[in-house]
Formats: sequence, C-alpha cells, structure tokens
Amino acid sequence: MATVERDVLIVGAGHAAAMAAVGLRQKGFAGSIAMVGEEAALPYERPPLSKAYLAGTLEAQRLYLRKAEFWQERAIDVRLSTRVTGLDPQARTATLSTGEAIRYTWCILATGGRVRPLPCPGAVLPGVHYLRTLEDVDGIRASLKPGARLAVIGGGYIGLEVAASARKLGHEVTLIEALDRVLARVTSPVVSRFFEAKHRAEGVDVRLNTAVAAIVGETAVTGVQLGSGEVIPADVVVVGIGILPNSELAQEAGLPCDNGIVVDEFCRTADPAILAIGDVARHPNRFAPGALRLESVQNAVDQAKTAVGVILGTPEPYADLPWFWSDQYDIKLQTAGLAIDYDEIVVRGSPEATPFSVCYLRGGKLIALDCINSIKDFMAGKKLVAAGLEPDRTLLCDPDHALKDLMTTPA
Repeated sequence: MATVERDVLIVGAGHAAAMAAVGLRQKGFAGSIAMVGEEAALPYERPPLSKAYLAGTLEAQRLYLRKAEFWQERAIDVRLSTRVTGLDPQARTATLSTGEAIRYTWCILATGGRVRPLPCPGAVLPGVHYLRTLEDVDGIRASLKPGARLAVIGGGYIGLEVAASARKLGHEVTLIEALDRVLARVTSPVVSRFFEAKHRAEGVDVRLNTAVAAIVGETAVTGVQLGSGEVIPADVVVVGIGILPNSELAQEAGLPCDNGIVVDEFCRTADPAILAIGDVARHPNRFAPGALRLESVQNAVDQAKTAVGVILGTPEPYADLPWFWSDQYDIKLQTAGLAIDYDEIVVRGSPEATPFSVCYLRGGKLIALDCINSIKDFMAGKKLVAAGLEPDRTLLCDPDHALKDLMTTPA
C-alpha cells in the first residue's frame, strides 16, 4: 500500500472542506493539502439544490464553489469519488478506499451528514428520493415529468423548499408533516402558521399531525399510505426528515462523539492534530445554552476560518453569530441567532402581510429574529443579537421604528 505525505488532510469535499482549503492558501500556507471527498463532483453549494437548481433556473456549473483549474493552480490535491476508510491518530495516517494511505501533520474532518432514512415499508421503492447531493436532485428532476404528482415527507426547510419549487413547475404537491406545525424545530408557531398558509394559498395540500405508514407500489411508487389508512396518490416521493452526522470515522478512531464529533471552541477534537468543522462538528456556541451542531453555510464558512487559524498558529475561538435563510415562492426568510429556550416573542408588523419580523427574547435579551422579506431587520438584528443587547419593547414591536436605531442597553 502506497503512502504519501500531506501537511493537511481534509476529509470531505463539501462547503466547509473547500473553504478550509481555500482559506489556507489565501492566508499564505505553502504546505501540501489533500482534500478527499466521496462525491464525484467538485465542491459546490448545497442551498440552491432544493430551490433554483431543482426548479431548473440555475445550471449545475454555477453551483461550483471554484472552477476545476482553481484547485490545480493552487496545488490542492483533490481526490473525488474516494472515501477515507480508516483513521489512525497515533500514526497520523488515513487509509483511502483506493488502497492508498495519507500521512498527515494536520487532519480536518469535514465529513458532513447523510439523510435520515424513512423507516417504513416501501421506502426503497423506485420513485422515493432524498435531497442531499447534486446527484440526488438530478434524480428528482428526471422523475418530475409533466403532470407528476409529488408527495413531500417532512415539513422542515428542505421539505418546504421542495414543495415550493415543485409548485412553481406546476406539479400537484402534498406535504406530510408528523408534528402539529411545519418548521417546528427551528421557529415559533407564528412563523410556522405563516408558511403553512402560504403553501396552502399556492395550492399545496398540507397535512399536519400526519404519520406515514408505508410507501405504496409494486415496482415503483404509486402513493403514500398514512397512519389513518388513507393513501395519497403520488408518482414521486421526496423525503426530508433531517440528516445524521457522519461521525463514524472519528468514533472508530477513538475520538469522542455525541450527535457529531465533539470539538472545543477552536474546532479541536480530543486529538490536537485533528479538527472537525461544519455539519458534523458538535461545538460550544456562545449563542446557545450548550453544545450543538449547526447545519448551515455560515457555520461551514466560519468554522473553516477557525480551523485555518489553528493550523497557521493564530487561533481565534469560534464565536460567530449563527444565521440561516430559506427561499419559498416570493418569500425570503432570514434568521439571525438561535431561537432556543426563548421566553418572549415580539412581532414587528403583521403576519398577514409582508414584510414582518418575529423577535425572540430570553430574560429580556434579544437572542434571535426571523425576518420575512425584511432584509433591513435582518441586517440590523444580527448586530443587536451579536452585541447581546436588551431592546426597548415598545420600539421593538413598532415596524416604523428602524431596528438599527433602537435604544438598547447592555445585557
């Protein structure tokens, strides 16, 4: 088995991995870098997959974070369609599916996550799709022939975005959510009800408090059987019920894992030569009550910067404000902060019309905002949350009073 030496080995080739490699070169790192990814495609953006790419308004080439020549010109050894099958922290060696081994000085685990499988009969029938990769969406697009009926299982961001994209294409869509509201894990009932009403107004059949008993069909999907016994006719099913962290490699190497790879505020694992970033990293976050994983571009980019600083000997703790976004129809939802353990909600504007924003407070402190078609609130709100300020309630609920002008006091 051949063994090659690399100063930095990056396991994974998604957004976090790519930004770590790019960041190292931008900061003048001259050592050797290898980036190993299981997908056949060069690093690309995932957020547009369920939106513009699924809707056919964005070409695949525009998804790529960098062109092929970028990686070559900067001497970044990109290994695609390749898996790291084993990691030996003591020998600082990784074994690849090709039979080769890479001995590293630094290792960055950016292994991301995989889709949570649907646990019911018929879940592997042709016509059942998940949405995580470019290849996944190509399969969905090929299945959505004119007149195809689509059932979406899961009312999170992915499910809602897929439903919106499919309705734009003219498909009949049923959205099935097991909980009593959509986006239940990430937002308030106010925002959930707004999006439920929006989807219904656009023609989506939204089913809440609804369990899936089975996927129906002989050789291909013909419907979704609900817990009630009703069968929803469907030619295509898209499942979006969350992702699981790809932490098995780290766990088998003896690194602590708990719903992700456990890291400190510098993205360091229990082995100081191994860092973990992106969707797979369970990290302490100053905007959360405890450690958590964040599945977002913001987190991928900012943790990549943290990892670069550690490798270059200029460590800075990860302390960036989490933020997210979702595009559905003519609605842009932008979220600043984490709406966790809030004890008060203040609504700016009316949920019956846009723009409006929902502000989340804990002990008087503004901890998060959901901004619907309100980029001004989002930009100002990010600064208020990051600063840890306590806003005046009367001014906070007044949409005519700009957030940036709020009279605030330190928490």
